[in-house]
Amino acid sequence: MTVKQYYQDAYMKSFQTSIQDQQQDESGWYVVLEQTAFYPTGGGQPHDTGTLNQHQVINVEEVNGEIRHYIEEPFEDISGDVKGQIDWDRRFDHMQQHAGQHILSAAFVETFQYETISFHLGKEILTIDLDVSDLTESEALEAEASANRVIRESRHIETRWVTGAELSQYPLRKQPTVTDDIRLVIIPDFDYNGCGGTHPRSTSEVGAIKILDWEKHKGHIRLQFVCGNRVLEQLHRKHGLLRELTGVLQAPEENMIPAVDRLIAKQKDQEKALEGLKEVLLTYEAEGLLGEETLQKGHTVIKKAYAERPIQELQKIAQYIVSKREDMLVLLVVQNDQKLQLVAAKGSSPSVNLRKIAQKIFPMINGKGGGKESFVQGGGEALMSKEELLETLVKQL
Repeated sequence: MTVKQYYQDAYMKSFQTSIQDQQQDESGWYVVLEQTAFYPTGGGQPHDTGTLNQHQVINVEEVNGEIRHYIEEPFEDISGDVKGQIDWDRRFDHMQQHAGQHILSAAFVETFQYETISFHLGKEILTIDLDVSDLTESEALEAEASANRVIRESRHIETRWVTGAELSQYPLRKQPTVTDDIRLVIIPDFDYNGCGGTHPRSTSEVGAIKILDWEKHKGHIRLQFVCGNRVLEQLHRKHGLLRELTGVLQAPEENMIPAVDRLIAKQKDQEKALEGLKEVLLTYEAEGLLGEETLQKGHTVIKKAYAERPIQELQKIAQYIVSKREDMLVLLVVQNDQKLQLVAAKGSSPSVNLRKIAQKIFPMINGKGGGKESFVQGGGEALMSKEELLETLVKQL
């Protein structure tokens, strides 16, 4: 069995070892080492990456007790020693985040008795699910302040291997899922937790914890936060964004919200004005169509096919025309991408039942729609051209 050096010294960045085996599975080529400082995926913590000689280690997984180091290309010769080099920035980030999660979860328990029921360490943010249905901003800030106070106190973080019989000696936050060779991560007088992850020696190395947001998720609260260097990265990113926005809005940071409110109000006014102009243009367009009527099947008909146009505009044109001419039948078709849509309307004079006609037309294009005897609309697939659909409508009159 591979010796797990990451448990002996979480700060080990390089090591010498030998390759015991090289194989290939569904995930690719991997080697099994005599000893390793590479941490495999587990306990909510992602795997380490790095190199074995010049071979990139892209994944590390523990499969049936065997630690598999997945590499981009297999070794030509597995005899002799190899040098392992850990991607330390990635490892230390995971150590900061994992320890920070322990501290924040313990702070929620100590302050409000809110238990953590799940944890995820992502590439940019972490999440914990709290066993509570609601969370106030004051509660989040109080737990965050408590967690950062523990960090500033530079408390020792220790690990200890215990047996199942010895667990009763410790006030565990939650019971471990294993019964043998249990590894405890302990912040004395604050947090006692079964965990197989890597952690720094002191809470001070976590740096800081910042809660970003939270939301309701399946009856619980899912809380997003960052620790350590990620706090600085978030601050740098958000400060850069604010600096750009102050330039765009021509307003200092403290006046940014009023500036955005004014911008939104102005946009709404412009959109309202634009909608009014569109209504005027549609009226002119409808008036123009009134001179293009033809006699079809004994009915006075206006028919037209369009491309890439909202069906709502066709509805307004049709409704305007029949409001002006009681004898008019209006048939409008539009193709938007691979979708055919139609609008049909009539004045009070024609005896045609447009709803019955639509019920015959929609199956031809695998479509659906609805309406009444005097007005129908709907759409389907472009199984024919828009012109063919328009002529099919005329034939059904």
